[in-house]
Parts: sequence; C-alpha cells; structure tokens
Amino acid sequence: MKKKLVNISFQGGSDSEVLFNLLILKGEKAVKDLKNKLTESLIGYKNSGISVIEKDGKVYVSLDNSLLFQSGKTDIDWKGKTALLKVAESLMDLEDFDIMVEGHTDNVPMKSATIKDNWDLSVLRATSVVRYLTTEGKMDPIKIIPSGRNKYVPINTDNTPEALAQNRRIEIILTPKLDQLMKILK
Repeated sequence: MKKKLVNISFQGGSDSEVLFNLLILKGEKAVKDLKNKLTESLIGYKNSGISVIEKDGKVYVSLDNSLLFQSGKTDIDWKGKTALLKVAESLMDLEDFDIMVEGHTDNVPMKSATIKDNWDLSVLRATSVVRYLTTEGKMDPIKIIPSGRNKYVPINTDNTPEALAQNRRIEIILTPKLDQLMKILK
C-alpha cells in the first residue's frame, strides 16, 4: 500500500498534519499488533482451516466452511465453536477496530426449504457466527456486524472442487476506526 506522509517536523507541517501522521502510524502499528496477537492465539489451528492475514490496512481472520459448517447448513460444528471461542478471547478487549463477519459461498446454486439461495446462506452463516461470538464468546454485540457476500468475492475463480471449497468461508474483518482521523480532516 503506497501512501505519502506529510513532513512530520513542526517546522514543515501544521499541528493537524503532524497529528494526522501520528494517528496513521499508530493505526498501522495497531493492525500489525492485532495480526500478531491473533496469529499467536490461533497457532493450533494453522493447518485446520484458519488463516490470519493483513491486507489493505485491515486484519482478516478467514475460517474455512469445512471447519464451521456442514454443506448447506447454518449450524456451527463443535470444532468451529472451539475455534470461534479462541477468536472471541483474542478480540474481547479490542478497541478502536470495527468488526465485520462476512459469509462467502461458492457459485454453485443451492436451495432448501429454509434457505432461498447462496446469498441467503452467506448472510445466515455470518449471523450464526456473530450470534455465537456474542452469546458464547461474550463479545459486545454492538461491535460486530454480520454481512453476506454470496459468490461475489471469490478467492479462486476456477471451478475445481478445491477452488469452490476455498470460496466457501467466513471472514472476520477487523478495520481500524477512523473517527480520530476524520475529525482532523474536518
């Protein structure tokens, strides 16, 4: 990510420019620290369907659907519940970050008596994860937003079984709050 920082000397920049740059640096450090904390906390799940990456100034915790759900279902499996409790424990005291839980599906159409289509499935799965994080994981429900992305943000566009499996996932996206930066820009 390319960015241009304004001169941080008091001689070359206004106080608001200096403060803006300091907040940017603080946000970047907070993202790196959070990624490291989550990676350390979830080390036991490294080869079990959980990955933690930093991308575009955000931290992504990606959980394979094979860890969380049976095909076409929205009830979380026991191994997924265990992993989600670890995630909740790591995020419990998190401040200055917005949390979005996104459900993703593959492009194979599905329908059941209670689920209309893949979009419905992606939203219902994200909601199941948020509900579990807030009830069993004791996370503050005001901090978490469920969202469904359907098939529209694939990791892999191939139509192989492996590619389709990669696209079926839950992503917990942690974004630094920009409230302080917005105040400076006004």
